[in-house]
Formats: sequence, structure tokens, C-alpha cells
Amino acid sequence: MTDFLADPRHSVPSPASGGPREVVILGSTGSVGTQAIDLVLRNPERFTVTGLSAAGGRVELLAEQAHRLRVRTVAVARQDKAPELREALAARYGGEPLPEILAGPHAATELAASECHTVLNGITGSIGLAPTLAALEAGRTLALANKESLIVGGPLVKAVAKPGQIIPVDSEHAALFQALLGGPRAEVRKLVVTASGGPFRGRGKAELAAVTPADALAHPTWSMGPVITVNSATLVNKGLEVIEAHLLYDIPFDRIEVVVHPQSYVHSMVEFIDGSTLLQATPPDMRGPIAIGLGWPERVPDAAPAFDWSTASRWEFFPLDEEAFPAVGLARHVGALGGTAPAVFNAANEECVEAFLAGRLPFNGIVDTVAEVVAEHGTPERGTLLTVPDVLQAETWARARARELAAGAAKTTSEAHV
Repeated sequence: MTDFLADPRHSVPSPASGGPREVVILGSTGSVGTQAIDLVLRNPERFTVTGLSAAGGRVELLAEQAHRLRVRTVAVARQDKAPELREALAARYGGEPLPEILAGPHAATELAASECHTVLNGITGSIGLAPTLAALEAGRTLALANKESLIVGGPLVKAVAKPGQIIPVDSEHAALFQALLGGPRAEVRKLVVTASGGPFRGRGKAELAAVTPADALAHPTWSMGPVITVNSATLVNKGLEVIEAHLLYDIPFDRIEVVVHPQSYVHSMVEFIDGSTLLQATPPDMRGPIAIGLGWPERVPDAAPAFDWSTASRWEFFPLDEEAFPAVGLARHVGALGGTAPAVFNAANEECVEAFLAGRLPFNGIVDTVAEVVAEHGTPERGTLLTVPDVLQAETWARARARELAAGAAKTTSEAHV
């Protein structure tokens, strides 16, 4: 298996002009996108944004971002939002020429292939796969915050990515990326991925049965979108990160460990064969990993807060309770199956999270239902011969089956209360 991050010290070429690095931001109105724009605006000598994309739920913010950054192109996934976007842009630009507007389900993919140095994929969900592939095929450096595109299309992504072309933006994988500078891959014993434990750390499975969406969205250390926050509460997010670590760094699943670290100071660790462990630590703030993704191999001064080492603090580590939080074990199983299994896992989870947030599925029902969908899917046959249609077909089936199971669970719960 080709490792496209064989050496994290790989130097990404700087712009030939010597000017600011041209960046495209996909998912610009989301959590990662807005923080990336904050970083860019604070470092105009380093970065300039040429294109923005968003789903279309926050058109006014997208127009404001486009005007402030003076981008060449704005993309919106919802075709019906194009007129509203044009009006919002016209109101800000006055009589000046408007940026190019792309609209429709393929708009972000077209933008990802546009002329620039780096594409930051901050889209949430597996819809980020096509833009990921487009950016890589166009030869762009890919700052990857959209873990789902790698997870559901791992063989596809690895087939087109060149060494050093992907810079991970997840805090855990940005940490591993940096810690792996400490030695050659042959001297790595294991990767240790840290988990905050979410809002339910320390609770048993029975205690989780009655938790509400409001409970699950109250993350103790990170501010994220609702889907990622619920994924953090179930630890599905950590399971996805284990699969991602395997794909990014070519380390077998049995050498990727998850530990609970409530403070979220240590973002992940690498243990070497001599017993040494290198870790990367900052206060919880996504602007640091985003700066690595946009600026590598150079660091961006003051991208994020640093620790005050003169102040006492407590750093704790606990083993993962896999009975209460079975998502990580399920993810290892899915990752080992390969093929379309990760796509089924991810798609079913997205549907189950939506059902939970809508009050149609209990919290424990999220991973239980995903596990049932995965079991029904069985062992995939295509393996490394995976194609985009394979992924889309598997996702469509998994979403439909997850909805059916969630609806059945809701009906059963309703009847039990009659």
C-alpha cells in the first residue's frame, strides 16, 4: 500500500511568485471554514483566498466572506440559493463586478480543481469525497479536515494522492503528522490517538440510555458543528480517526491505540521502539491545526494560543471504556473489512445522528443501529478495486436501511409508552 505521507518533512512548494499562498476554502461558513478565514485575515502577507464554497444555509455570511476576502469564485451547493447569493453579493459590491458564482451539487468539486496552491476541505460528511479527488487530481495541496472523504474512499484517494500532497487538519492527525518528525516510520511502535471522552466520560452504557440531544451537544472542551459534536459524544468520531490514521500513516490497526484525555491538551502521540513517546500539545483550538494545513512546511506565528508553563495544570489519561462506547471497536472492524464497509459505517451513522437529534432514536441506538447496518452489509468484495459508484451505491443502501431501522426503533419506543 502506497503511503502518501511517507515523510511528514516533505516540503510543499511555495508559490513561484513569492507572494501570498493562494487558498480555496470549502465549507467556508462552517466551524473549520470560519476559523480558517480568521487565520487568513490575520496573515494577509502569507495567504490570500481565491475561492469559497458552502452548502447554502448561510448565504449572507458567505457573501460577506466573499466580499471581505475579494475572492474570484463563490460556490454554493444548493442551486436554489444562487439567486439569493447573487443578490447578497450585489448588495455588498455595489456597482463593482461580482465574483464568479458556481451553483449546484458539483460546484465545490469544480472549485476544488481551480487554480490555487492549497485547497482546505472543511466540508462535513462524505459529500466531500468528490472535491477531495478533484483537488488531488488537479495537483493541489489538500489541507484535509473532511475525514469522511478519506474514510469512505480510502483506496480512491490513495490512488491519486502524491507523497506529501495531503496535510491533515484534524487536531489528532495534525499532531501525529508533527510527532512523526521524530524518527523514521520503521522505528514507530504505535500511534496513540487521544479522545476527550466527550460529555459522557465515566458513564456506563445503562446511564447513557436517557441522555438527550442537548446533553450530547454540550461538549466540555471543543466547539464544533452538531454532527461532529454528537460523533464525539458517541466516540464514533474517534473510530473514524482510527481508520483515518491507518490510511494516512500505513500503521496497522492493532498498533493504533485510543486513550481518554479529558483536558484535550495532548492531541495525539507517537511511541517509538526505544520506549520514547513524542506528543504534540496545545490548548484546544483548531486554528493551530488549520495553520499547519495551510502553511506547511512553515509555521504561522501566533496561529493559536500557547500554554503558560508557569501555571500549574493537570493532564490526565484514562483507558477507553469500550463497553459503554463500542464505536471505536466497530470502526476497527469496519476498517479491517475495507472496501465499501467504511462508507456504510459513515453513512449509517450520519442518518442515525440525524434521527437522534430529531428525537427519533435514543443515544445508545446510534451505534447499535450502525452496527446492525454494518452486519447486514456483510464483507465487501471489491476491496482495493473500489470505485466512486461503489461508494455511492453502498451509502444509498446504508442510509435507507438506517432510516428503516431508526423508524422501527421509534415505533417500538412509542408503543412501549402507550
